[in-house]
Amino acid sequence: MASTATQNGACAGGGGRNYAMVGLVVLLFFAWGFVTVLNDPLIAKLKGLFQLSYAEAMLTQFAFFLGYFIFSIPAGIVLGRLGYMRSIVLGLVVMAVGCLLFAPAAMSGVYPGFLIALFFVAAGITMLQVAANPYIAVLGPSATSSSRLTLAQAFNSLGTFIGPFIGALFLLQSGVEAPKGANAAARAAARSAEVHLVQRPFLVIAGLLLVFAALFWLQRKSPGPDANPGGANPFRRSVVCRPRLMLGVVSIFLYVGAEVSIGSGLTNYLMQPSVLGHRTQAIGQNFAGLLSWLFDGRYSFNVAQVAGAMVSIYWGLAMVGRFIGSAVLAKVSPGMVLCFNAVAAMVLALISANASGITAAATVLAVGLANSIMFPTIFTLALEDLGDETPNGSALLCMAIVGGAIVPVIYGATADRIGLGHALIVPACCYLMIAAYGILAARGLGAARDGSPPA
Repeated sequence: MASTATQNGACAGGGGRNYAMVGLVVLLFFAWGFVTVLNDPLIAKLKGLFQLSYAEAMLTQFAFFLGYFIFSIPAGIVLGRLGYMRSIVLGLVVMAVGCLLFAPAAMSGVYPGFLIALFFVAAGITMLQVAANPYIAVLGPSATSSSRLTLAQAFNSLGTFIGPFIGALFLLQSGVEAPKGANAAARAAARSAEVHLVQRPFLVIAGLLLVFAALFWLQRKSPGPDANPGGANPFRRSVVCRPRLMLGVVSIFLYVGAEVSIGSGLTNYLMQPSVLGHRTQAIGQNFAGLLSWLFDGRYSFNVAQVAGAMVSIYWGLAMVGRFIGSAVLAKVSPGMVLCFNAVAAMVLALISANASGITAAATVLAVGLANSIMFPTIFTLALEDLGDETPNGSALLCMAIVGGAIVPVIYGATADRIGLGHALIVPACCYLMIAAYGILAARGLGAARDGSPPA
């Protein structure tokens, strides 16, 4: 790996080019945040189109987050061989291919076709995650690397905030009802029309991603930092025998699973008569009236669009919470902050599960605020005192994102048995275990003592 001096020298000489590259990479963070949360309205749409159970609908997240588990280590190997720029181009192209696969999925009209498309999208995003995170850190002086990473993560959060809103407007414009028709042929024709409606936003996204890929390809020969060509081995004994790290891996698994489960079910949850139901229609009418007044046109939004757009509140609160959390974490033990937020998320989920109306909606959306600091806090706590094994520990933690594939399916299966609201007990249990990890970390689990390496 190039030395810090070499990296800084290569980057410092870029001047204005460096600012442009930072801007492009920041837009990448926005792009994959935006695409990732499009799954939330997409799940509601596909569930209605193919008349799926909740467990079957959650297979969309299974296909998506399975990609993180499978491709994390191969992406690191590719990065070492191709370097940052070409790896980013490869990630964008693979991601675009996944979006383009929505076209044959729509033509075939079968649910597994969409799962395959999402799996390819996830493969591309994984490549971008592995390449873009370290690249923006070394794309300039080390003294300002944190500010660049913070800026990039802020834009990623902005993408997750905007994504559900835009996705709901386009993907749910004809609702989430099952195709209707007098006979099987009529229902099949109705489903075909709806499926082709789903593919259009992803084809537009594919075009934009290919434009990004072309911009990075044109910069492939520009001077810049080298990627580490060394191979990682996150499964060596010196890594997996560290309790602080391994419990952190479990906590990341549970956190991502809980966060994704709630976000994935929110559209259908808010649409339930016992939560907001047709009361979302009034919200939609007010918003449509505002747009009509501002833009001198006629607008209308159905129940599904409004409920799907409200998912943005869940992700938006997570974005706001990160800014609040950064100030709190500077003064309070990270383990205790993690415990507090996990308990808060658990309590909010349980209140929502046993409430109705505005209370149920407000408390489940507020879980997003409690989620805000969990991922980065667990990540940093788990990596404390790892020294030279930090890259391997980081690889394990990234692989644990596969929780977003497993827990939502459990949540969906539970919802099929006891209802979508009461199924919130699944993420609540996840938060309880994360709170326990926060307490253990605050008490010094696996921390180095007297300068000696941790156990």
